[in-house]
Amino acid sequence: MKEPIDSRRDFIKKAVVGAAAFSFGGAFPAFSAKSYANIVGANERIRVAVMGVNARGLALASNFSAQSNCEVAYVCDVDSRATEKCSGIVEKSQDKRPKPESDIRKLLSYTDFDALVVAAPDHWHAPAAILASQAGKHVYLEKPASHNPHEGELLVAAQRKYGNVIQMGNQRRSWPNVAQAIRALHNGIIGKPYYAKTWYTNNRASIGIGKEIAVPSWLDYELWQGPAPRRPLKDNLIHYNWHWFWHWGTGEALNNGTHMVDLARWGLQVDYPTKVTSTGGRYRYKDDWEVPDTQLINLEFADSSMISWEGRSCNGTPVEGSTVGVIFYGENGSLQIDGGNAYKVYDLKGKLVKEVKNEVTIDARNVTNPSQALDALHIQNFFEGIKSGHELASDIESGHISTLLVQLGNIAQRSGGMLDIDPSNGHILNNGDARKLWRREYEPGWEPSI
Repeated sequence: MKEPIDSRRDFIKKAVVGAAAFSFGGAFPAFSAKSYANIVGANERIRVAVMGVNARGLALASNFSAQSNCEVAYVCDVDSRATEKCSGIVEKSQDKRPKPESDIRKLLSYTDFDALVVAAPDHWHAPAAILASQAGKHVYLEKPASHNPHEGELLVAAQRKYGNVIQMGNQRRSWPNVAQAIRALHNGIIGKPYYAKTWYTNNRASIGIGKEIAVPSWLDYELWQGPAPRRPLKDNLIHYNWHWFWHWGTGEALNNGTHMVDLARWGLQVDYPTKVTSTGGRYRYKDDWEVPDTQLINLEFADSSMISWEGRSCNGTPVEGSTVGVIFYGENGSLQIDGGNAYKVYDLKGKLVKEVKNEVTIDARNVTNPSQALDALHIQNFFEGIKSGHELASDIESGHISTLLVQLGNIAQRSGGMLDIDPSNGHILNNGDARKLWRREYEPGWEPSI
């Protein structure tokens, strides 16, 4: 029997968490996703639906279902094969099979779940989160927050209007040792930090030249396209390669850069830049891949600080000994966070003066589930936001700003290489061509609004 959404929400907000004073750091050494869920505990489970369950969404559905205070009630995907696979995995985890639904619009009319987990392609992120907000649902939104800056601003406005909880999936904000590193940075462990270098490297293969194909029986391609203007289906698009087309994706800068640029912004305590530059291109292969496979983005801020991001999709040689990471340079030394829950501090001569090691194995190049146990901390923080109004590790306003930084890098890349930015709101100054990329065109009838 379906319950009125207001009564469920009121009950959840009033639910008492068994370990209100629980410390993430104190419990971490013996941590696992299920043991943490059991410690936190709650008689009333939060019921969620997961949208987009082929890859990252499959991992998220598995992780959410492993939490004892959660039930995955629905899985939603336009690929019937993905829906079936995910349903089976979730059923084994929670001993109850979630209900399938292919159409997100129909799903959001149901009143018997509390939150939507969005892991569909980037062009769906903000539109789905806005629809969920309007339907009275909380949202766990995979990064990036949006496909373009206009959508990000709409999403922030929607959250303010509807008052729901929206957590962005830049989960490192909830990793204990990473948070400890940022606190140490803010407390002056290397003096004033003024430059954060971030990077990601991989060895991605060519996607070739795609051929138009008939839509297979297992795919609702109309719904997969959703807000994006219609294009024929090609054989090198679905499921992962959409990342490399501007029409649907946002490139490596937002695919992986968002995580590390977010840490850099957090560490430097900056918001909007004054100047953005980008250089790069598609250098390794000649194929349908549109976004850069090699890109350098620089972001300058008014307080005499800077963030840089280096993305190499087709050469996996590590930077500073790691395939992914951020290093802060300051007056008295440097602090490095790699892909895991660990950090190192060096003096000005490069001597290691402090090291906090990682307790959980992380595979930064795993595209679907690099850090399940640690990510459960971010999920539980989301639940606490729903139940008690607890401060989110990554609320959508913060998530939008971090997303915008790399979006501005992509806009600079596509419009001449350099942008002047209004530091009060992140908007582009004196560049009409660049401002045209602030938003996208939509399929008629699909434009998001609040």
